[in-house]
Amino acid sequence: MKHRNAVLYAVLSTAPLLLAACGSGGGGSAGATAIHAASSLPSVTGTPATVALAGNAFITIADASAQEIINDNGLANWTSPNTVTSAYFRVGAAGPVTVALDARLAGSTSSVVRVTVNGQPFDVALAGTASKTYAVGTVNVAAPGYVKVDLRGVSKAGGYFGDVSALKVTSNATLNYANDPANYYWSRRGPSVHMGYTVPANTEYFYNEMTIPQGQDAIGSYFMANGFGQGYMGIQVKSPSERWILFSVWDADNGARTTLVSKGAGVVDNAFGGEGTGGQTYLSYNWAAGTTYRFITRARPDGNGGSDYSAWFFAPETGKWRYIATWKRPAISTYLTGVHSFLENFIDTKGYTERRVQFGNQWARNVSGTWTEVTAGRFTGDATATNAQRMDYAGGLENGKFYLHNGGFFANYVQTSQNFTRPPTGQAPAVDVSTLPMQ
Repeated sequence: MKHRNAVLYAVLSTAPLLLAACGSGGGGSAGATAIHAASSLPSVTGTPATVALAGNAFITIADASAQEIINDNGLANWTSPNTVTSAYFRVGAAGPVTVALDARLAGSTSSVVRVTVNGQPFDVALAGTASKTYAVGTVNVAAPGYVKVDLRGVSKAGGYFGDVSALKVTSNATLNYANDPANYYWSRRGPSVHMGYTVPANTEYFYNEMTIPQGQDAIGSYFMANGFGQGYMGIQVKSPSERWILFSVWDADNGARTTLVSKGAGVVDNAFGGEGTGGQTYLSYNWAAGTTYRFITRARPDGNGGSDYSAWFFAPETGKWRYIATWKRPAISTYLTGVHSFLENFIDTKGYTERRVQFGNQWARNVSGTWTEVTAGRFTGDATATNAQRMDYAGGLENGKFYLHNGGFFANYVQTSQNFTRPPTGQAPAVDVSTLPMQ
């Protein structure tokens, strides 16, 4: 996935700017306070930036039957007053920020929408089918970081509250937001972050321990423990009711197919595509946040020009190693290389959720049977991170373990391309690899 570095700007239209006080039922005083507070802030000058909802917004609260969507044009099908759409942009310094909306009415003659900027509510009256820029207000942002803008319908004369294509944001500080339309899908998924490990030559087995803190197991998360040059193993949150242990191996570089040698009980196998092709195996298993799980992957040449890759998973609640599968990849003769872990979100509509993972006690076993503790890690990110399309990512050391963190639009990011060294534990894996199950 490639990101362009273009920064997109637009100028406020000369259409009349409409600002309404909040409605009755308690909302009026809150809105009036917000408007009064805004008027006492320093003025903000400069060219407003266009923060397109297509790449920077999410439906964050909605009924099961809600029709609202974020599409290439922004927020559409806005009919329910219960739906909340949240957009995000990042400011590089504290100070005043002025926000406006690019919007048009569809299916109504007028509407009032509540725009809450950094916790400060403003009610804005929309009128007319032509796209206009509607003033919202100015708020003070106390520190560098992401600003959240919530949109919620208040009233409408018709079926729809309106279509909103973008925020217009003016700030004296540097602004960061997704500004590459060709890669909005990736920016909405959020940044992927990695921890690469330095392992000895001819590493046949790699062992890792992984813990997802409670509350950090958002739907769409892939916590990948044991990655290597030709595949990866980890755990996923597929839905509110389904979780997987996943082990995948890519097809050969020349297009030759990876084939299944064997798999464990209850393991499903199939081919995968989308971001490359290969063989995939997974076990539906209700793993729990707050529990430390163990992973072992193995790679070795098969003597016929290919290599076999195997994976095992240990759950403390069962007290035993469980075999996932062995895949044969043609046209390569190798042990484990490019060993790493990563953290990603694989559902673009869930890119506003936060996730975190810890990796501890890594060990590598070479072909001679010697275990070596792995204490060096290198923190990196994908193009979404390095091109500043999203800046809610972090990684490094905490409590003697490597960690990765992304999503949720948190403020304090950690610069990528850094090396970290964890303290050694001296606790080699208590496992006899010759007794690991193969079925």
